[in-house]
Amino acid sequence: MEAEGAKWTSTEKAADGFFHRSPFNFFRSQIQKKKRSAEKGGCEQYQGSDHEESKEESRKGSKGHKMNDSCLETQMVEQIFPAPDSMLSPQRVQNFLGKLGKQPSSKVLDLNNCALSTTDIMELGEALEVIPHLETLDLSWNTNIGGKLFLLIQKIPKDHKLKTLKVMDCSLTSEDGESLARQLYKIHNLEVLDLSINRKIGYSLESIAQELKHVSGLKVLNLNRCGLKPDGFKCLASALQHLLELRELDLSCNKEIGGGFKYLAAHLAELRNLEVLNLHQCCITEEDMTVLTHVIPLLSSLQDLDLSLNKSIGKSSDHLLSRLRFLPKLKSVLLSNCSLKHDSFASLADAALHLPELEILDLSWNKCVGGNLKLILKALNLGAEIKVLRLSSCSLVDEDLGGLGLVIQAGHLAQLQELDLSYNNQISDQGWTMFYQDIVGLEQLSELDVSRRPSSRGNCGEWLGKLLAALLKLPQFTELGLQGWVLSEVQQKQLEHFNRDNERNVRFDVWYGA
Repeated sequence: MEAEGAKWTSTEKAADGFFHRSPFNFFRSQIQKKKRSAEKGGCEQYQGSDHEESKEESRKGSKGHKMNDSCLETQMVEQIFPAPDSMLSPQRVQNFLGKLGKQPSSKVLDLNNCALSTTDIMELGEALEVIPHLETLDLSWNTNIGGKLFLLIQKIPKDHKLKTLKVMDCSLTSEDGESLARQLYKIHNLEVLDLSINRKIGYSLESIAQELKHVSGLKVLNLNRCGLKPDGFKCLASALQHLLELRELDLSCNKEIGGGFKYLAAHLAELRNLEVLNLHQCCITEEDMTVLTHVIPLLSSLQDLDLSLNKSIGKSSDHLLSRLRFLPKLKSVLLSNCSLKHDSFASLADAALHLPELEILDLSWNKCVGGNLKLILKALNLGAEIKVLRLSSCSLVDEDLGGLGLVIQAGHLAQLQELDLSYNNQISDQGWTMFYQDIVGLEQLSELDVSRRPSSRGNCGEWLGKLLAALLKLPQFTELGLQGWVLSEVQQKQLEHFNRDNERNVRFDVWYGA
């Protein structure tokens, strides 16, 4: 028979058919029993004169002093759950983590993608009280946390040493955001806050932004895909005045903030330590571009800039891109699918001459690059640091590949590791053949993608043999993209035998259809 006050869950049934109660459910049932007992016979938890007075009033038939429910539960929890310095606390935490297949650590608790149940969340909340030196808590990809974050966050003691809190893709609700906002003052040592891929968190961003003043040492703020609203974005912009230590700011994939960058301008310019700014797919308007043109060049520490998937940039980006020359620490510039025009591309090419530390350049899905790659090649002649070059779907022609080949021959791309030339269907077999003879100069190359569009499959030319011969001279090479190319039986055999015959481990991403 089921014990009085106990509730079982499907997760508590063992494989042998017997039910096993979790430690937390046991503790909870004890609280309920003692609570009922106290309510029936009067509370016997008072001490001293109050206790005597209570007994005296009880003898006289009075109702007496009866504790409210929350007070009673608090005392019962204190009896059942040992104090943080108890010998049982570390063991309880160890048992909880062992159940999740994790090792206990005094500073790091990584529970991402653990399918945490409601019981787990409650037990974890209790555990947070007895891990005083915890610095990193990662709860990402546990969707059941949505609507229950308060069970965790309210248990964090004041002045906790927590520095990193990640709750990516946890189905957080606006109520969760409000709960987090109310508890931020407890974790004033916080340096990393990742709320990304929680689309409803934007409804509570105003509250969160107002409390960010309590975490003035924050270095990373990730709000990717958080459903930011204009009012919340305005509050966040104002909150930046308290976050002068910020190193990374990710506002990407929040389409409703387009047109609101005027609120961000003044305080964004004060972030002299900002190294990463991600505005990918933010529906940036021409008005926003005017603001960013004045602000971004002032971010003297900026290293990574992502403006991808903002098609309005191409209409007025020549001014901003030309001013990137004032950011000599830039290592990554991502401008994929920005509808760049010839003038803006030329402005970028001129600015790139002043970016000696550039390592990643993504110009994919900008058709203006085709036939004009020579504009940027001048900068690449000096770009010994370039490690990633993405030119997917840029309408490249044979002349572009020829120019790129000359730069490779001159040894100016000696550090290149990843080259994406996919979806450039205008290049002839001869153009590919000539280029593959040149890539032997890319000794650090590990990835090359020359795939075709799925809708425009084409027969693989004789250049495949030239390419495979070149790969044998590239010791770091591990992955080749050939999607969209139709291979003959002989060519299929060449790929199948390549690794075995040459003692290599190259992954071929290829479609063998007819």
